[in-house]
Amino acid sequence: MTDKQAAIIGGGVIGGGWAARFALNGWQVNLFDPDPEAERKIREVMQNARASLPLLADKSLPKEGRLVICTRLEEAVRDALWIQESIPEQLAIKQSAFADIQAACRPDAVLASSTSGFRPAQLRDGALRPDQIIVAHPYNPVYLLPAVELVGGTDNPAILTAEQILKDIGMKPVTLRQEIDAHVGDRLLEALWREALWLVKDDVATTAEIDEIISYSFGLRWAQMGLFETYRVAGGEAGMRHFMAQFGPALAWPWTRLMDVPELDEALIEKIARQSDAQSGHYSIRELEAIRDKNLVGFLKVLKDHKWGAGKVYSDWLKTAPLPEQTEKESWQPETPFVRHRTEVLPAWIDYNGHMTEFRYLQVMSDSADCLLSYLGLSAAYVGAGYSIYTVETHIRHLAEAKPGEYITVSTQILYADEKKIRLWHSLKTDAGIEVATGEQMWLHVDMKAGRAVAMRQPLRDRVLGLYEAHRGLGVPEGAGRHIGQKQAG
Repeated sequence: MTDKQAAIIGGGVIGGGWAARFALNGWQVNLFDPDPEAERKIREVMQNARASLPLLADKSLPKEGRLVICTRLEEAVRDALWIQESIPEQLAIKQSAFADIQAACRPDAVLASSTSGFRPAQLRDGALRPDQIIVAHPYNPVYLLPAVELVGGTDNPAILTAEQILKDIGMKPVTLRQEIDAHVGDRLLEALWREALWLVKDDVATTAEIDEIISYSFGLRWAQMGLFETYRVAGGEAGMRHFMAQFGPALAWPWTRLMDVPELDEALIEKIARQSDAQSGHYSIRELEAIRDKNLVGFLKVLKDHKWGAGKVYSDWLKTAPLPEQTEKESWQPETPFVRHRTEVLPAWIDYNGHMTEFRYLQVMSDSADCLLSYLGLSAAYVGAGYSIYTVETHIRHLAEAKPGEYITVSTQILYADEKKIRLWHSLKTDAGIEVATGEQMWLHVDMKAGRAVAMRQPLRDRVLGLYEAHRGLGVPEGAGRHIGQKQAG
C-alpha cells in the first residue's frame, strides 16, 4: 500500500481536475462516482492535463499514478491520505457523504470539500470528527491553476497537513483567517458577475464585448499582479495612498448595482444564451478547454521564467537541486568515455514541428557538462574561491529527430586539455542507438576576479589532464573540428 493515495468523490470537471493533479504527481487516485459516464469524463479531463501540465516542467514528472475506479465509497477512501469531495452543491447530500466517508476513512486523512459556497461549520454539523473536514476550494482547471482556498482553522492539524501536500503537488494554498460564505474568490467573481448581468440586460454591452474588455485589459494585469498590486502601480510613485485619495471618492458615486440583482427571467436567460452561442458556439466545450489550457500554459511559462505570480509556484515546485559536492577520494579513476547523463525528451522541449527544439540540445549537453565538472572536482567551494570554467565556443550538429518520450544518453569526451583549456565533445544518442546530435565546446579556466584565464587548481588540474590522457585512446570522433558549411570527407 502506498501512502500517496487520493480519493476523489465525484468525477465531474472539478473532481477530474483534482484526479489529474494528483495522478500526474505520482499519486494513486481512487475514484468513486455512481455516474456511469464518470470514468469516461475523468479520463478526458486527465488527457487534457497530460497535454498541458508537463509543458510547464523542466524535468521529468514522477511516473503517473494509477487511476482506480471504485464501485464502493468505502473502497475508495479506506487507505487514502487525501479525500476530495466534489459532489453537487447541496448541503444535506454533502453532510451525508461526509458521514459515510468518516465511518470508513483513516482518522489522519485530509477530508476536503471543493465547495464554492458552504463554510466548514456547515459541513461539519453532526460529523464524527468535525476538525477533519475542511474546505479546499480550487479553480478550474485544477491541474493548471495553482491557487486553493483552505478554510477550517489556521492551526487545525488537517489544514497544516493540507498546506504541505498541496505545495508538494505544485499548488498554492491560501489559508483564510475566517469562515465566510463563498470564501474569497467566488465573492469577488460574484460581484463582477452581477455587474455583467446588468450590462447585458440593459443592452449596454453584449457577452462578447464584456469578455473582450476583460481579456484585452485588466484581465491580463490581474494574471500577474491581482487587484491591490495593480492599483498600487496605478497610484504612480506615491503608491497606494495616492490611488486611494484620487479614486476613493468614486466609491460613493452611484456606479454599481451590486446590491441589486437583475431578475433571471426567461427573457434574460435566453438573451445571454443567444449572445454566448454567437460568441463561441462554433467551438465545442472540449475545443474551448484545449484553447484555454494552451493559453494558460503560455501565460504560466512567462510567469515561471520571471519567477512571478502563479508562475513562481511552478518555478519553486520544479527547481532542481544544486550540484552535489564532489567527495575527495584517493580511488578516483578516469571514466572512458564519460557517460553519466541520461534524460527524457520532455513535452516542454518540443517545437511546432513535433521535435526537440534547438536550444534544448545545448541544455542537455550543459547538463552532462555539469555532471562532468562535479565529477572532476569543480565544487561550490571551488567556485566560491573565485575560480570557474567558462564556455567560449560551441558548435552543435543536428543529425536526427528527437521526439517526445524518447530517452537520450550523453557520451562526453575530452579531445584536448592543458592547464588552462579544455576542448570537449558530446554525442547524444537515443536508446535505439541513433545519434541525434553532437556538440563541440571550448572551455577556459578563469580567475573570475581578475577576468582572465589561469591555470587550474588542484585536484581539478590533475583530474582534467588524467581524463584527457585516458580519452586520447578513443580517437577523434567523426565531425570533430567541422565548421558550418564544411562538406563531409569522401
